[in-house]
Amino acid sequence: MLINLSNHPSDLWGEGQRRAALDHYRTIQDLPFPHIDPNWGLDEVEMQADHYISKIRRAEPDAFAVHLMGELVFCHVLARKLEVAGIPCVASTTIREVIDHGEGRKEAQFRFVRFRPYF
Repeated sequence: MLINLSNHPSDLWGEGQRRAALDHYRTIQDLPFPHIDPNWGLDEVEMQADHYISKIRRAEPDAFAVHLMGELVFCHVLARKLEVAGIPCVASTTIREVIDHGEGRKEAQFRFVRFRPYF
């Protein structure tokens, strides 16, 4: 199983990302990404990470991996803690394609490439 801990629910992923996740992990379970207050210090971020480790274990005690994308410090702290707990984390990699509409208007589209392990 892949637990998707991000701001992007798996039912909104493109076909390539969904297929890659299902081919490798067989099932996907979404876990919404928490709000990380920008005023928090590292202690509060670590407490939130500990809380999410408990949530991940309750959601799927034998999770194969966690797809972890979001606020950078929280992701770093949680990924390290999950590594110690024996739960691997992956990030999705993308190609950013920019369409220039002129007059300062640009549109960015992201095309999924692969899942990459954190460690």
